Amino acid sequence: MEQTEHIPPPGLVAQLRERGLLQNGDRFETLYGGRTNRVWRLLGPADDLVVKLYRRDFDNPLFGNDAQLEALCLNQLQGTGLAPQLRASGTLAQEAWVVYDHAPGDPWQSDPTVAARILANLHRRALDIPAPVGCNGSAAIGAHAEAILARCTHADRELLQKARPQAATIDPGPTCLIHGDPVAGNLLVSGNQAILIDWQCPAIGDPAEDLAMFLSPAMQQVYRGAPLTAAEEQQFLGAYEDTGTVARYLSLKPWFHWRMAAYCLWRTRNGAPDYAPAFELESAALAAC
Repeated sequence: MEQTEHIPPPGLVAQLRERGLLQNGDRFETLYGGRTNRVWRLLGPADDLVVKLYRRDFDNPLFGNDAQLEALCLNQLQGTGLAPQLRASGTLAQEAWVVYDHAPGDPWQSDPTVAARILANLHRRALDIPAPVGCNGSAAIGAHAEAILARCTHADRELLQKARPQAATIDPGPTCLIHGDPVAGNLLVSGNQAILIDWQCPAIGDPAEDLAMFLSPAMQQVYRGAPLTAAEEQQFLGAYEDTGTVARYLSLKPWFHWRMAAYCLWRTRNGAPDYAPAFELESAALAAC
């Protein structure tokens, strides 16, 4: 849900001033790229910051929205170039907020190599972050898809349950910290450098999950306006470096597509009509597996 407020609530403005993050003459600009939280850019002579205020009513079966986890990730990833620098975090009544440096660049549009390399960089790091356990293996992904379908109508469930993958069971594999939502809108590119933003749903999970999220036809359609071509997908997989993770992704593709199709169906039936073409793309990818 895109936010419409041009400045944060007065209570948050007061906290930012008390923390020394807001000075006389600074100005706010609403950032409209996010689909969940309220986000502003705070511009001043010395700083260029992002202020994020998290929704309390967030109930999404695929993407979490944990402010504390985002702050932990930004803190642990400081100096790696993988994430913006955290400046502060706090609460306003029952809502949490974080402030971090505004990252240069624009949402990813092309050059799959850049996206593959930043995800490979993240996945090979040993990081001690108490993130939740992610889905791992076909049984877990299938169960997650079923849980999403349980939120849809009977007719909707019947439609997708008939398309449930019949592929062989894939056991759980090695885990690491994964971003959880590395869609094009959360990958900012400046020249040949990239940075990941929106760390509110990380997990200790299968790195193939991040590959599936980036490559998802639905997510590319929603955030970039078009799915990747077959050549772009191959370029991404060839640049990722870890052939074992690539092989796991390829074996789990039907399950990832099935779960994403279920999610797009749920979104379409819950006030997000732009997910209708995304559902069709993901369903077509599932049928092609």
